[in-house]
Amino acid sequence: MNGKLRNMATIYIKKDHKMLLLDRIGSKVVNRSWCGVGGHFEPDEVNDAKAAVLREMNEEIGLTETDLDNFELRYIALRLVKDELRINYYFFADLKDNAEINYDCDEGILEWVSFDEVNNRKMPYTAQRVIEHYLKTGIHTDDFYSVSVDDKTTNIIPMGVS
Repeated sequence: MNGKLRNMATIYIKKDHKMLLLDRIGSKVVNRSWCGVGGHFEPDEVNDAKAAVLREMNEEIGLTETDLDNFELRYIALRLVKDELRINYYFFADLKDNAEINYDCDEGILEWVSFDEVNNRKMPYTAQRVIEHYLKTGIHTDDFYSVSVDDKTTNIIPMGVS
């Protein structure tokens, strides 16, 4: 490990037992796949995952924090890919009834997918593990989870507050 880090923040927005997924086309980091809205941190966001995800959400689909309820960071995931440590911050939120999404997204195609179908979509490896856990366990708790992932093992552990 050479110390290179890649910080990314993603938000999964829910409404009426569905999750907003983005069929991301043309990513530099992952092949075409379904994921939440988000992206890389800007240099001034390196210590503020919330600022990064809010900026990405606004750029990609035109929403702001006031369009959301129950907006929370729920998972932080670490995965070593080649010589790069990827740190993913996963937020979840509920879309307010009066919020208006810009579906003309430059990053790909947006689609509301029922909770029952979400795990059938091809997702980036780490995101798939997080979403599987969230829909089975995390959606029913207020816990914050740490995730470590490699090609064979996924460890998801609830974190307490010190």
